[in-house]
Amino acid sequence: MEASPPISIQQTLQQNPHPESSPNPHPYKKSFVTSLMAAATLRSPSFREDTYSVSLLKSSERKSLQELKDKLEASQGPDLSLWGVNLLGGDDKADVILLKFLRARDFKVSESLHMLLKCLSWRQEFEADGILDEDLGFKELEGVVAYMHGYDREGHPVCYNDYGVFKDKNMYERIFGDDEKLHKFLRWRVQVLERGIKLLHFKPCGVNSIIQVTDLKDMPKQELRVASNHILSLFQDNYPEMVARKIFINVPWYFSLLYSMFSPFLTQRTKCKFVISKEGNVAETLYKYIRPEDIPVQYGGLSRPGDLQDAAPKPASEFSVKGGEKVNIQIDRIEGGATITWDIVVGGWDLDYGAEFVPDAEGSYIIAIEKPRKIAATEEAIHNSFTTREAGKIVLLVDNTASRKKKVAAYRYVVHRPTTV
Repeated sequence: MEASPPISIQQTLQQNPHPESSPNPHPYKKSFVTSLMAAATLRSPSFREDTYSVSLLKSSERKSLQELKDKLEASQGPDLSLWGVNLLGGDDKADVILLKFLRARDFKVSESLHMLLKCLSWRQEFEADGILDEDLGFKELEGVVAYMHGYDREGHPVCYNDYGVFKDKNMYERIFGDDEKLHKFLRWRVQVLERGIKLLHFKPCGVNSIIQVTDLKDMPKQELRVASNHILSLFQDNYPEMVARKIFINVPWYFSLLYSMFSPFLTQRTKCKFVISKEGNVAETLYKYIRPEDIPVQYGGLSRPGDLQDAAPKPASEFSVKGGEKVNIQIDRIEGGATITWDIVVGGWDLDYGAEFVPDAEGSYIIAIEKPRKIAATEEAIHNSFTTREAGKIVLLVDNTASRKKKVAAYRYVVHRPTTV
């Protein structure tokens, strides 16, 4: 049986030899590189997806949609489907898909029709409609290189991409050693995307696109250039407007510089979809868009492999730890004999953490469940449990007094009451 005792969070600012601010700070002049880095850390305005409700379209857009339908039926006939949707069935799902192709070509009907017909032809040649049923033999890449995992705060499915494993030359040769292997990998990558598309609603007020999170840490740029170009080309040509937001994490400084230089040439609509996060800011960035219980543990979240297979994850509580601050999370009114299990994580840790049980009874001793220790920046979320012998409270101790940096954090817990015989 589960229970949720009251909790409290106590935050205490400590005297820090390196405070966040001082009454008379020395003037700080940013270097050219620092200024570019700041500019490249994209803080885009809130991205709003385009409407897929025909009644809200401009008259010219409605006209283009109808014209595309007419030309499509004239050239292909009435029985034409994509992602299991009859494109000329006259329903909302068909309109959503057709609008994606129209938007990809700025509502130019002839170009949109050409793109759509090429996509249908490619799917037939590539045998994309049956790809979800194939076993392509990439078990070692599942959940590592590209995988769907959870949803963002607005309900978009999230796809994570991490090609850092291919810095290993043996792994690279095993996957990309020749054209046949490359083609097989491309099929697998398309399979991953098709899994994400299966989760979309294709409805005017539904979720009609995914989120892409790409980890650039250790990614071998030169070696993956051919594969990356193939993937980019396939996705741009055959999956228009399927990505609501692209989040790049662990971005090296040179990527940020390149982005800052090319950014002025991108449309505001395109820039609104991009989020650039340099190394060290992964959790802080992802928490803005994805709840911590849906973020994989390697990126500062609480979700471990297999957590999302059977049911929705238990929601987490979020908090922040300022530089020079201690935070004590108290879980009160725990009965004797109860077992409490908790998860806690601080983005980019690099601080002290501990846990203790404080009995209610006077004269009882405080029990150190986890002695305070320094948590490295690379450590994942902590998962632990404790069974009490008497009533009391558990205190999770987070000490950030040695740092000036504010950090995002999250925790969750469940208490199993003692069973009575």
